[in-house]
This record gives sequence, structure tokens and C-alpha cells, in this order.
Amino acid sequence: MRPNSLRMLLAGACCALLLGGPARAEKADRSKPINLESDRMTVDDAQRTSVFEGNVLMTQGTLSIRADKVTVRQDKDGNQYGTAIGNPAVLRQKREGAQGYIQGEAERIEYNGKLDLVELFNRARLLREPADEVRGNYISYNSRTEYFTVTGGGGASAGGSPAGRVHAVIQPRTGTEEAGKAPATGAPKQ
Repeated sequence: MRPNSLRMLLAGACCALLLGGPARAEKADRSKPINLESDRMTVDDAQRTSVFEGNVLMTQGTLSIRADKVTVRQDKDGNQYGTAIGNPAVLRQKREGAQGYIQGEAERIEYNGKLDLVELFNRARLLREPADEVRGNYISYNSRTEYFTVTGGGGASAGGSPAGRVHAVIQPRTGTEEAGKAPATGAPKQ
């Protein structure tokens, strides 16, 4: 394997997973180095796929992802995709131009670079510090449109929400605080 192509694949694919994070991620993170730690790593240069397994920690600036397994890939057009799996997988990043962090967690977190879409599956939770929170079985966030979709599921949601229900806590904003958009609820994708 060519070292340069490995570096480009890892950096590009990791950036896709990392920078697709929800809610206006810290832009300065994009210019920071990516650091990866895991127990194992497998790279298929021909398929443009990398798999990191065992206590995976990915960091870039203020961003961190912790998972049991992270798979990243790039298609022939350069679009990048990533999947983090854990119990739960956790994504955390400083908010651009605001106080606090965004933190998402779920059993599976997927990023689609072609659509700029982040999806959290199973026991999904998204927290915007200091205290805004949304929980359900499925959360999607389109970073192009800043549109959230949250749906319940068949079982109890993370944090003990009643079965099949979405739970949201949205704190009031003062005139000097950022006026954040409240998450919208809707049906899951088909």
C-alpha cells in the first residue's frame, strides 16, 4: 500500500465522519491534525475503506469520537461516509461561535458526506450544552439545511423516555444568548 494514499484515505474519510457533526461544528477543527487510536486497524486501499476496532478514539481539535468500531470509506466521486458503532458511540464537538458543546450518542452513528447528513440510530440522544436535549430512537441532522428529524421507537428511549416517544428539553434564550433553532419532529426516512 502506498503510504501517501493511506494517509489521504484516512484523513479524508475521518474528516467526513468528524466534520459532518451536528449543529455548526467548530470550523477551526478542519485545519487541525486527526489523531486516531484503536486496538486494530484494517485498510483496503483498493476499496477505499478503513476499519478501526477496539476502544476507538478519534480526535481533531475540539472534536472527539469514541466507539467500539469505526468504518470509513470514500466513493469514486470523492464523497465520504463513516459509521461509528458502540454501546454507545459518542460524538462531541465545540459549537462554532457559541459557548458549549454538541454531544451525540447512539448505538450507531452514520455520516453521509454526499448529503451532509448525520444519523443516530437506537437509543439516540443529542445534547446542546448547557441544557438543550432531544432523545428518541432515531435522530437525523442535515447540516446543509440545519433540519432535525427525531422519532421514537418500539422500546424505551435512552434516558428512560416512555416507549415510542420523543423527549425534548429546550431551554429559554435570553436576548444576549444565541437564538438556536428548536429541533423539528417528523417521520423517519423510508
